[in-house]
Amino acid sequence: MKKTIITAALLMSLISFAQKDELKALKKIYDKDAPSVKDIASFKENLTKAEPLATDEGDKLYVAYYKAYAPLLDASLPENQKNPTAFFSKFSPDAIYSIAKSGDDVVQYEKKTGKKLLSDDILEQDPQMSTMLLNYAVALGEQKKEKDAAKVLYALYLMDKTKTDYLYYAASYSVNGQDFDKAMEYYNELKKINYTGEKTIYTAKSKINDKQEPFNTKAERDQAVKIGTHTLPKEEKEPSKKGEIYKNIALILVQQGKEKEAFEAVAEARRENPDDSGIMLTQADLYLKQKDIENYKKIVGEILAKDPNNADLIYNLGVVAMQGNQDAAAEEYFRKAIAIKPDYANAYINLTAVRMKPDKDIVEKMNKLGTSAADTKKYDQYKAQREKMFRDLLPDLEKAHELMPENETITQNLISVYGFLEMTDKRNALKASLKK
Repeated sequence: MKKTIITAALLMSLISFAQKDELKALKKIYDKDAPSVKDIASFKENLTKAEPLATDEGDKLYVAYYKAYAPLLDASLPENQKNPTAFFSKFSPDAIYSIAKSGDDVVQYEKKTGKKLLSDDILEQDPQMSTMLLNYAVALGEQKKEKDAAKVLYALYLMDKTKTDYLYYAASYSVNGQDFDKAMEYYNELKKINYTGEKTIYTAKSKINDKQEPFNTKAERDQAVKIGTHTLPKEEKEPSKKGEIYKNIALILVQQGKEKEAFEAVAEARRENPDDSGIMLTQADLYLKQKDIENYKKIVGEILAKDPNNADLIYNLGVVAMQGNQDAAAEEYFRKAIAIKPDYANAYINLTAVRMKPDKDIVEKMNKLGTSAADTKKYDQYKAQREKMFRDLLPDLEKAHELMPENETITQNLISVYGFLEMTDKRNALKASLKK
């Protein structure tokens, strides 16, 4: 009996030594700046041997990380480095997430044990790699692959947890991709780290493409203006996204049929941030969605009493009313915002959108008419109704275009209105300007 126990202990010791040898071999190849094809084959061979032998927590985490990292070794070969298409053919959003998640697991484990083996290397970000992954995420989003884009963005956040904007955008893409469980996971993490997203955006107009371009810092922007590549420097404060985060949490809960929890989530947010107007707007929006007009008006009153001349607040009230199909109230708020801030481009854009909403219904009615005398009379009435509506909103639409000429929707709407009102010269001039 005693001999059997000793033999078993010796066997476990030999397995452990073998496993440690394989882990050492993996680490040695992992540390190489330019592993060869032979090195990569050896890495995969040692990984295959080590995987079934890993028994304790640390070894399992290291093997999992090396396994996730293996495709990156293939991608690091010179022929793949020079070709982004070949580089990313070695990956998928799931593979990128696996590298980031297993890397984060190792970092957290080494923090817990106090023994560093891979942490410093995992946390040392390659700017070129980060840029490539970010561009990849954007491309996935443009292809309407929102869930995959969210995975890559969350992976970028795991690789560098100071880049909290990536977590915020991962949540946003998850919402767009209808992956509400993941969105809730990310939003809750944003709440936990007390993310606000507040920042100042520094831009200047490029002399090359005549467009406002963003810069990472004020110093970079000022330098571009100084050397003459850019003009018209601007600074824009990006407001807190806390209200939006709580709003989306509440809306997801409503979507999931958890309305009570939605109200509780917003109530909790207000307790923690009683003066956050964004959260108050979320609460007002919930009341509006529930058709609880009295409580909606009460919250709106609190918002306006707090800061009656805040154009952004009033504009946001207009957005909430617009989303709740309270078009008359939305128009009133947008006009108030413009009265306070005459160059408020987004207020003009939404004001014209609200004022043009009836057009769809009028056109549908016109299209259903026949050719009888009675229908012809109705057609003329609808046409006159459209003409009056377009003439009334034309000054606002022109102002919106003046303030934001790059907005394609506004430009196309203005071209259409000019055409309907037979303002041929203005229509042709605007169309010609698009071709320059």
